[in-house]
Amino acid sequence: MNLERLAFFFAFASAASLLFSIAAANICLALSLATLLLSGAKLRFPPIAVPLGLFALGTVLSLAFSQDPAAGRPQLRKFFVFLMLLIVSSTFRELRHVRWWVLAVSALSTLSAIRALFQFGWQLQECRGSYGCLVGERITGFMSHWMTFGGQMMMALMLLAAFLFWSSPRPKRPWLLIICGAVIAAAIFAGGTRSIWLATAVAGSYLLWFWKRWTVLIAPVAIVIALLVAPPFLRQRFTSAWKPQGEMDSNQHRSVSWRTGLRMIQAHPLLGLGPEHVKLHFKEYLPPDVTHLPEGWYGHLHNIYLHYAAERGIPTLLALLWMLGTMLRDFARALRKLPPGPSDARFVLQGAIAVMIAILVGGVFEHNLGDSEVLMLFLATMCCGYVASNAVEEEQHVAGS
Repeated sequence: MNLERLAFFFAFASAASLLFSIAAANICLALSLATLLLSGAKLRFPPIAVPLGLFALGTVLSLAFSQDPAAGRPQLRKFFVFLMLLIVSSTFRELRHVRWWVLAVSALSTLSAIRALFQFGWQLQECRGSYGCLVGERITGFMSHWMTFGGQMMMALMLLAAFLFWSSPRPKRPWLLIICGAVIAAAIFAGGTRSIWLATAVAGSYLLWFWKRWTVLIAPVAIVIALLVAPPFLRQRFTSAWKPQGEMDSNQHRSVSWRTGLRMIQAHPLLGLGPEHVKLHFKEYLPPDVTHLPEGWYGHLHNIYLHYAAERGIPTLLALLWMLGTMLRDFARALRKLPPGPSDARFVLQGAIAVMIAILVGGVFEHNLGDSEVLMLFLATMCCGYVASNAVEEEQHVAGS
């Protein structure tokens, strides 16, 4: 086996193993990078180097001018995960590689979802229907936190749905993949995480609209049926969006976090407080009328837009949005160039766009891109989107020559 092929296997393993072990994913990422460099193969990187570079520069400057630069070093180390962009772009050369990876992600996500559903059954028995007990310790699958689990399942479901709708050749056993999708969807529902529910619904509606538009009308009916047959806890979680159970739900907590974040941005619009400094100085920026902190985690602002602006400054947030917008634009452009009908390029591009939509919507309510496992899966998906974009460009070039 040559080194270039070995680099692909390590990259594949890294982008798949993060569904059950971040340590394994990081080890495989490092091995893929080392093998790739030793192979002498041409290195490839998505066309987002400028905005990503500006985001990194903004992070370094914010850290350098912060009150305690040493406190923000974990965010510099987190840039290691962005090497996922390099290894996947350099080793995933063909759409069949993406196809294999999506199937692997679907299989591993199904296993994680099955484990999570067993956890849910156990929790229902242990908590005896207690809302506070269930909301305080939700299902996690193979992950350590329910937000990480929910974010991964959400992206996996979008990729699997796009595969079922548009892949070509069609899967030999579609019923098996449909079962996998149903299990993942059930685990997302049982997770009781409202931001994941909303993001999945919006991104899923996007896929349904471009597959068969009438299904968008059927989806709400399915949601209503699911709520009617669900345990009371899940119905309460749904209604808690406008009728919270006191501080057990995060409505008040998020409101305080967002208002505090706005005050941080007003005080430090250019460079922010510095990476990791939001949690260190949170109480200093509380609105004057807040005399009691609702129960919750105040280590971040539960909103990627407010958090990055408060932590690293508005210019750094704009660099991040530039990067995300560039990817979304590139995928939409490639999609418009495709001829009608199913194809692997179409399923990959639609899946990547749906994942982007899910992350952007979920990011309104959670700091999802701050989670390494979620970020790595997101970056791997975006690279696969560029594999499809490049395939479309090459096909257009051949057809025009």
